[in-house]
Amino acid sequence: MSEPDVNPPYFYPEYVITRKRSPREPLVQLPRGWFHDLTGPTFGHISVKPTDNDLTIQHDGPPQGQRLVLTGRVLDSDGRGVPNTLVEIWQANASGRYVDKADPNFMPLDPNFTGAGRCMTDSMGNYSFTTIRPAAYAGPKGTMFRPAHIHFSLFGRTLSQRLITQCYFDGDPLIKHDPIIEAIADQKGRDRLVATFDTESTPLTSGGDTSALSYNWDIVLRGSSATPFLG
Repeated sequence: MSEPDVNPPYFYPEYVITRKRSPREPLVQLPRGWFHDLTGPTFGHISVKPTDNDLTIQHDGPPQGQRLVLTGRVLDSDGRGVPNTLVEIWQANASGRYVDKADPNFMPLDPNFTGAGRCMTDSMGNYSFTTIRPAAYAGPKGTMFRPAHIHFSLFGRTLSQRLITQCYFDGDPLIKHDPIIEAIADQKGRDRLVATFDTESTPLTSGGDTSALSYNWDIVLRGSSATPFLG
């Protein structure tokens, strides 16, 4: 029996944006040897700094909101860690606003929170981010609020090896109303997008002004336990 495809379809009417951006023609296979096959990692002109994974220290003051530590591993189909993978995140702030011109500006910006960070996985595939918990925000017209979530982008050794997905948080009652996660037919696939609260690590991250909730979320690139990718 073949494994179910956990990735959502390109066209899912309830996820309104797919009505405009989903392909209507057969996909084009790019020939080998083009720029997208260049080996790397090549991630632009700015190197990844050790502090790029802390979204709470990028400005003059601390951002508003509940501080959060999100850790996990990038894994292959055999459960082995994938090293030297560029992991990037972007998210809304504690009021549900993105630092993006496309944001409809319903909620205020936080001058001390840009909402983007990145890091490289270590030799065991581990990654870690310190950030704040994003707020839910209004979805497309006629839909519920979108649950709290963080967008993830992973780059492999070539430009063509890029995967995009989203991370949700367990216990959020809005998850079951989200059209994006509902586009995934397999319930097990949906569950793989939800970060679990780490009760053991949270006390270790607490104390004074740096207290934070700790969550864990692994990203599996392929195989029967693959993480759905929401491109």
